[in-house]
Amino acid sequence: MAELIIFDDTRGRMGPLDDLRPVFALRTGGMLTYERIERALGQFVSGWWVDSKHLATWSASSSRPVNELPTGDHLLIVNGRWSGCGHLPAPQKGHAVVCEQGDVLAVCLERKEAAAFLGSGQLPESIQQDVVSGLPIYRDAWDLLNWLSECLADDLEAEPFSPNAADRAECAGEHPVSIDDTSVVFPGVVFDTHAGPIFIGPDVTIRPNAVLVGPCWISRGSVISEGAVIRGNTVIGPNCRIGGEVGASLFQGWSNKVHDGYLGDSVVGSWVNLGADTVTSNLLNTYGEIAVRLEPDSSRRRTGRMFLGSLIGDHVKTAIGTRLMTGTVIGTGAMIATTAPPPTTVERFAWHTDDGQRRYRIDKFIDMARTVSKRREMVLDEQTEALLRTIHSNLPSLGD
Repeated sequence: MAELIIFDDTRGRMGPLDDLRPVFALRTGGMLTYERIERALGQFVSGWWVDSKHLATWSASSSRPVNELPTGDHLLIVNGRWSGCGHLPAPQKGHAVVCEQGDVLAVCLERKEAAAFLGSGQLPESIQQDVVSGLPIYRDAWDLLNWLSECLADDLEAEPFSPNAADRAECAGEHPVSIDDTSVVFPGVVFDTHAGPIFIGPDVTIRPNAVLVGPCWISRGSVISEGAVIRGNTVIGPNCRIGGEVGASLFQGWSNKVHDGYLGDSVVGSWVNLGADTVTSNLLNTYGEIAVRLEPDSSRRRTGRMFLGSLIGDHVKTAIGTRLMTGTVIGTGAMIATTAPPPTTVERFAWHTDDGQRRYRIDKFIDMARTVSKRREMVLDEQTEALLRTIHSNLPSLGD
């Protein structure tokens, strides 16, 4: 069997969501994308190939080779923008699977050819290309929401469910509930599984009178506040603190939305703190298709979606009462403290107040990031700090 490599072809338009991680390391359901790819192919990933922007950060966090070929003579190279759902035909030696747009999804190459392909992105002329259609592929940031229901269903189906959930909480509906033995569910919690299963991972705390509607997934170490409403197709990543109302949304992990406020059809990065009564709009008053500008200097693009809240990068902070308009994109490290809604595209490391905007000073930001990490008994590692500083240094001045 050829050894498996997952690569980031850098052709996904993810806005700030992949600033600090390769695209295959995004949480796109209950699992990270690469974990789902491993499960789908029944094969452990031997190594990663990522672009230089993430190289040092990902190398430090991975026990597997990064931008370094495994020892095998033949390598199965899979695009990390495939969600891991749907059937990806495993290519034979000398064959490649490509999508309708021509992006290589998988190819089996000899070692020397693999090195050339991963360096250039160009297939050898001798490779036969087999075109497939309909596979869930992440091309734009909102595709994480487009395929969320399918990916979550796939992850829930693969997860073994505990048999005793009905003894620990009030359950309504025909789908199962799984509660890890290490998790705490307080009295008054209701699990509604009429539309899908509910998975509660290890060391989770669900406080009194919360309501969880399936399908949903609560990851290790997260806390659901008193009276919270977690609606269907929601994934809460590890070590989050979640309250208020959340629906059809995806938290990467290590983020806070402890207090009241509505968050819908949104993607939230890591180390985000949404202040009390921060709310998102996820529907235009016209009920029309939502257009999004992923980067401050890019044009607006149609999403094909009627419902879309906010796409929020890592380390974003919002003040109390913040209102986020439909289709808002907030860049990595931004701080929102305005009484009026911020722009629908907020630059990375922008500090927004009623007096205007300026660039978040990087040393002040790093001190804050270290403090936040320490509160969770974590450390801001040198590689991530260096990447944050690099992103900041490449930004234009905002008057700081």
